[in-house]
Amino acid sequence: MSYPFKPNKIGLTQLFDVNLREIVPFIHWTFFFMAWRLNGKFDGIETVCDCTSCKTGWLQKFSEAERLKAEEAIKLYKDAQEILRRFLNEKIIKINASVGIYPAKGVDDDIIIQHNETAKTIPTLRQQQPATDGFCYALADFLAPGNDYIGVFATTILGADEFAASFEKDDDMYNSILIKTLSDRLAEASAEWLHYKVRKEIWGYVPDEKPDVKEMFKTHYSGIRPAIGYPSLPDQSVIFELDPLIHFSEMGIQLTENGAMYPNASVSGLYFSHPKSKYFNIGKIDENQFADYARRCGKSKEVLRKWMAANL
Repeated sequence: MSYPFKPNKIGLTQLFDVNLREIVPFIHWTFFFMAWRLNGKFDGIETVCDCTSCKTGWLQKFSEAERLKAEEAIKLYKDAQEILRRFLNEKIIKINASVGIYPAKGVDDDIIIQHNETAKTIPTLRQQQPATDGFCYALADFLAPGNDYIGVFATTILGADEFAASFEKDDDMYNSILIKTLSDRLAEASAEWLHYKVRKEIWGYVPDEKPDVKEMFKTHYSGIRPAIGYPSLPDQSVIFELDPLIHFSEMGIQLTENGAMYPNASVSGLYFSHPKSKYFNIGKIDENQFADYARRCGKSKEVLRKWMAANL
């Protein structure tokens, strides 16, 4: 299949009440443990049963200094599995996902998206410190200047905040935090699952891709999915430009005036299929690029400064 890759389906695809069983294999447990300040590799933890010999055998591969964290990780993992069982059996949460794929092109540092017979412009920022290959990237580089396509996506976990609040009433903050951190990982897992489904089916530019989740965690796949607010797309206000393309409210997502999503366990961003697309960090930009970006956004520099303070 040659680039640009024509999608199997153009327009909005909404996937409501996604089966939790499809999402769980995409959970990146390393980041779950990191949220609890348990840094380290706990490979094979899913194989540890409740018997003493099994637990002892698994712990033997850790040094004495690491063993205490590994024991904490076992307990945390088992408790998380119990929460997942409750999520599934009691239908506590609902997972919604949406993806819109639209004709688009890159013009200088701008992304031009064709939607409902109108053109929507999303300005992007360009690195001022070269990447390791010596080039200064902008996301607009990953779209052809003629006919190409871009994806817009969002995933969310509904019901988890209310479930966490039920534990807070009894001052059970451990389970409340456990539910919230697990929900965050489920939101990311659903984004990983959705990207795989897009690559293989909805857009279909790598229809023969095999679901090797560990390789996906290493970003060993074709295309990228930069999320709003992440290093290559740091302007959080871009999320308001995506709303007409993805219909956040229909998914159960509310946008705050600061561009945050509620429920907090939500992820949104863009899809690029360019075979040379890559993740990168915009980093600091100078006043000249900031002024040009403000002009292209049609916003005052004073308004934009609150969104981009970390890059100035």
